[in-house]
Amino acid sequence: MPICSGLFVLFEAGLYNCPMSNNSNTNGITGNDEIMKLKRIITILLSVSAILAVVMITLGVIKIINYTKADDSSGSIPITATLVSTEATYTEPVVYHTEQLEASPLADSYWRPLPELTEDQIIVPEHVEVKALYIGSGSALSKAIDLCNNSELNAIVIDLKNEYGLPYMSKVPTAKEIGYVWDAYDLDAVIEKCHDNNIRVIGRIVSFNDQVAAQHFPERAIQDADGNVVQFSNEGNKPFLSPYNTDNWDYLIAIGTEAAEHGVDEIQFDYVRFPAGATKNKVKPYYGEEGQFPSKSEAVNRFLQEARIRIQDTYGVPVSADIFGIVLTSESDAAIIGQDFATLGMTGIDSCCPMVYPSHYALGTMLAGHVFKYPDKEPYLMVYSVLHECQAIYKQPGFTAVRPYLQAFTASYIGKGNYIEYGYREINSQIKAIQDLGIREFILWDPSCRYPSGSYDGNMSVETD
Repeated sequence: MPICSGLFVLFEAGLYNCPMSNNSNTNGITGNDEIMKLKRIITILLSVSAILAVVMITLGVIKIINYTKADDSSGSIPITATLVSTEATYTEPVVYHTEQLEASPLADSYWRPLPELTEDQIIVPEHVEVKALYIGSGSALSKAIDLCNNSELNAIVIDLKNEYGLPYMSKVPTAKEIGYVWDAYDLDAVIEKCHDNNIRVIGRIVSFNDQVAAQHFPERAIQDADGNVVQFSNEGNKPFLSPYNTDNWDYLIAIGTEAAEHGVDEIQFDYVRFPAGATKNKVKPYYGEEGQFPSKSEAVNRFLQEARIRIQDTYGVPVSADIFGIVLTSESDAAIIGQDFATLGMTGIDSCCPMVYPSHYALGTMLAGHVFKYPDKEPYLMVYSVLHECQAIYKQPGFTAVRPYLQAFTASYIGKGNYIEYGYREINSQIKAIQDLGIREFILWDPSCRYPSGSYDGNMSVETD
């Protein structure tokens, strides 16, 4: 209703009328006059309320217009979110170490039976609530320690193996044979320095995305039906180690075992997946005759089960796995890369780390009836919506702990107008989002390893829609 219509109501109510008509009783106000005056007072009060409502609506519209006109790339756009609660609620931790997945005769015949440990041989590690930051090959270690000592952060993630090799002086025979071992950092020194500051060390192992190893061992790479190594367009036109090949499993688990023996507190497997997208020459990868080999997700799960038994159950060092955030809400994407969230979380590993970076979702993504026109610009609501959508999966008994990777970088590569600058507030808003879902743990990811100072406790004022 426009403001002028409110004035019209006042006029109709008699606020601007002439004095009382000649029909009024000159000796006093009659009963009818009293009723008429009461009606006028009520009408005036209603009219004033209507005017105030119009003013408030107008101010709200102006605020929305100013918000949409804000400079897209400046990073000054406020973070808006509909808060479900004002305080974080937490779920009880789950204790697990026994097999959750059913035995598979096909998997046993295609690969080999899972290793067996007697009950008294199994070491069940105590689950620790991790709040970590990624530091690559260790160049940012000192700054990371300072930040951990002055915030809620209590762990660092360091590369034991990246896409190009091992940046510490590993003695794993396969790595030395390939020849991609170098001394970017001293593993024992890193562990000692972190432990002196009560900081946990998580060793990250890039798994099947390894073009160097795939070229060195072509028989271990994904091949076509003729035995030719396949290259994948969405993976930089590079070959990929096959998750079906148990020699690859043994190699990756050997790196994790070596690190566990050095005193690393957790082994984290990244790129535990198949390639995404098409092959370079449109050739079809070949894993066996139709119906005679396990699914991609079974291959990934079987590897993680072996890693859990041979590292976590044997040494008491937790095993975790990084997965794409998209597989939490898209079964089709999960099938392509072999990361089935519902079953992967039942492999008995200590935690699962979905990469729920807002920038990694397509423009116009819809979740829970909300259209994210620019997902990167809504860090709180994007992270909240993704994890809220799959709560029924990760809250079932026996499921591993969920520890999301959160975006701590500015995704300028997605194009001007599609992103905002990510500083402490944008990072902390994602922490607030997971807290509102009862999730206590997270890892911050910035490939350049530059993190702003702050407490990283999710304590912030998030503007509501």
